[in-house]
Amino acid sequence: MMNQISASIKQRLSLRAPLQDSLDVIADVTNRLSLTKPSADAAENKEFLQQELAVIKEAYPALKDFQREFPSLAFSIATGVGKTRLMGAIISYLYLAKGIKNFFILSPNLTIYEKLIRDFGDPSYAKYVFNGISEFVHNRPVIITGDNYNQQSNLFEESEIRINIFNISKFNSDNKGTKKAGVSLAPKIKRLSEYLGQSYWEYLTGIEDLVILMDEAHRYHADASKSAINELKPILGVELTATPTDEKGEVFKNIIYEYNLAQALADGTFVKNPAIAKRKNFVRGSLSDREVDIIKLEDAVSVHKQTRTELELYSKTNEVKQVKPFILVVCKDITHAKEIYELISSSEFYGGEYAGKVLQIDSSTKKEEEIEKLFVSLEELDNEIEIVIHVNMLKEGWDVSNLCTIVPLRAANAKILIEQTIGRGLRLPYDGKRTGVESVDKLTVIAHDNFNQIIEEAQKPDSILNKFSFIEMDEEDLKIKTVVVTAKTNTEVQIEEEQKKVDKIESPKSKQTAQNVLDAKKAVLTAIPKFNSSHHVKKLDDLNKEEVKEQVLKAIEENLNTGQLNMFTEQIVTEARANYGEIINAYKENIIEIPRMDLVQGEVIATFKDFDLDTAEMNYRALENEIIRLGIVDRKTETIGVSSSGSYGNPVKNIISELLNYSDVDYDDNAELLHKLATQAYSALEINLEDKKEIAKTVFQFKTAIAEKIYMQMRANFDLQSTDYLEPKILPFTKIEQHNFTAFASDGFRDYRDVITPLSLVLKFVFRGFEKACHFEYKFDSNTEKDFAIILENDDKVDKWMRPAANQFRLWWSNNSKKYEPDFVVETADTIYLVEPKEAGKMTDPDVQDKRNAAVKFCRYATQYSAENGGKPWKYALVPHDKITITTGFDFLMAQYAL
Repeated sequence: MMNQISASIKQRLSLRAPLQDSLDVIADVTNRLSLTKPSADAAENKEFLQQELAVIKEAYPALKDFQREFPSLAFSIATGVGKTRLMGAIISYLYLAKGIKNFFILSPNLTIYEKLIRDFGDPSYAKYVFNGISEFVHNRPVIITGDNYNQQSNLFEESEIRINIFNISKFNSDNKGTKKAGVSLAPKIKRLSEYLGQSYWEYLTGIEDLVILMDEAHRYHADASKSAINELKPILGVELTATPTDEKGEVFKNIIYEYNLAQALADGTFVKNPAIAKRKNFVRGSLSDREVDIIKLEDAVSVHKQTRTELELYSKTNEVKQVKPFILVVCKDITHAKEIYELISSSEFYGGEYAGKVLQIDSSTKKEEEIEKLFVSLEELDNEIEIVIHVNMLKEGWDVSNLCTIVPLRAANAKILIEQTIGRGLRLPYDGKRTGVESVDKLTVIAHDNFNQIIEEAQKPDSILNKFSFIEMDEEDLKIKTVVVTAKTNTEVQIEEEQKKVDKIESPKSKQTAQNVLDAKKAVLTAIPKFNSSHHVKKLDDLNKEEVKEQVLKAIEENLNTGQLNMFTEQIVTEARANYGEIINAYKENIIEIPRMDLVQGEVIATFKDFDLDTAEMNYRALENEIIRLGIVDRKTETIGVSSSGSYGNPVKNIISELLNYSDVDYDDNAELLHKLATQAYSALEINLEDKKEIAKTVFQFKTAIAEKIYMQMRANFDLQSTDYLEPKILPFTKIEQHNFTAFASDGFRDYRDVITPLSLVLKFVFRGFEKACHFEYKFDSNTEKDFAIILENDDKVDKWMRPAANQFRLWWSNNSKKYEPDFVVETADTIYLVEPKEAGKMTDPDVQDKRNAAVKFCRYATQYSAENGGKPWKYALVPHDKITITTGFDFLMAQYAL
């Protein structure tokens, strides 16, 4: 049967697929291993390890050796997939399934050491590895570190889980010992502890259920580390690394599971999408090394600026944390690094823009522990460093999620350099998963003189580079700077204009009076969106009800008196009361009354469709059961037939029981089908057997194989069915959301009536000048959309329109995995429309139709709500692009395409 504890931990910790597979391996091997402490006798222990290895190799034949004096298994998992989370899952499983309470985690450096202490010991930390493990809420694991181990006095409480976390450098140095008056002392960890009555080392080595987990395990294959770890005599070792090779470059012999970088890149889920870029039409010619370096750096900075803008845009649009990207420059040696540092820091490089924003990292500038701390801080928004120069100083633990551009300068071997460096930049900034936004998920490697060599290398089937994409950057495009633009609503723009007028008033008394009037307006506009859930408000007009007005004014007064007391509260509330109706009516003029609803699909139902079993291969024959007897003295062998008791159980039930071992087969949901298929298999076997009495025995012997054949046919008849949309809770209106998009830093704005050539440039400009739109400015995804905007502005039948921001609607489709963002909302005297211009050849595409169904469903619910509350009906229109011209009337299009 499926391991229920393992399945529960996967769900509770939301483990990614490779980590789920790894946990399954742990669950399996710990059922096979004896999990007993190694013997102190070398010969006995050698025999013990051979027996344990033989047991594991039956299921995992690729495993060659434990490579330690205890059973130790290596998991080769690519950087960024979540090795720390896997350690948490393994500890949880071994405690819950095996009752193991003592763990020892080995860290390769100070950065990871400090990070692990927080990951495992701070429940308030966002990355706390045991979030979701309820058994650890009231029985939190005790964290014992390399800094506090000699102060522990409560190590023997039976109920607690103990996790030791040690840094290998401290671990090794402590084992070297020190001298006093020329006499060698025992290493500190081996000295007597006044709390324990023994050394901490003795305590550790005496634990009967100690499990050791080795983070970045390739760091512990050297003889000194190996010897110290062997002394601990753990019952099991778990080794985690992205590079499973020892100090001699030899691949580990104890790898039991692998999800390497090539697999991660191929899956395209847990790491950034790497791209190699070069300047378009670049020719080295007679350019010097320094001149090529400068070109590469300029291109890197250009890509960096674009990436920074895209990340800012993504942050604002999705209301998530902002990520500050940086560039990594790889130099050939320290002298080269110093030259590049001085160049980037000089006024010659972008006018000194990066002076003070560049960090040189090599053995001549920083100590290793300082470098570790610097890299940890690079992810922080207030860190001003934008360019890091290094010479082979990036080791484990220095993986940051905001490295987005890598520049290898003067690389002797591009393949090796990129393969060694790329892992530092593959970590994703948002929950370790791709967002689906290409610019956010990308890592760019700048390569000019080695570009063709890299492409050639990428064609080799065993190269990780074959997962790279290739980009040629146009020199002119690199010169264009972009900025993030927030397109505010008309109401917000009007408020800003009024504020400018108030600021210009010279008389203090008149200025304060005008400010109070404006603050009253701001206060009303801030408060009213919160009243869309009031039972008194069913539509915008209800905001003018006297009881609603009093509630709004009360909320305004409370808001003004929250925190720092506003000395003009009374005057502002008075102005709000006096101008309330006028403010509400002005608000209505600048808004389309869009009902607020979350339109989600019902639960997805996974079912096995009914079918008849293909029984062509159901031709098993029972095997004779025999006993082999060997004489102790005469060594004679004889064979004895077994007389069966006939207790093989019910054949049909035996087959069903085997089928239930498959995790996606549920008896309650598929009982009828399971009985049908098992009975058909039974009937086929019975027909093919000459001796019908052998049927129960045959099924008993071959039930696993029979179940597998049935299951494979069931998988071929697997079906996912999504139920209809759930009836939503509807609120009468929602505020108009702001847009965020990029624009050219200079000359990036146009009047919407301007003719743009070539048409491809339409996508790049921000357009203004609208009189009926709900926002001050918009961008368009095509010239067709721009032409449609012209129709809306010029057609007398259109009262108001808008391009909704990304978070304006909550219409979900594709089993709730994707959100539909309509292109236009248009209001006329009697109807509100959702309109989607679409390429004519894609009108019947499945995705287009699925989004259409979501929009139609929204319109039906919105219309029903509006009809009950005196509002306008909603309609949806999917319009082919070739039917949209600036001379086409809006009514004409709606008559043909509105549903």
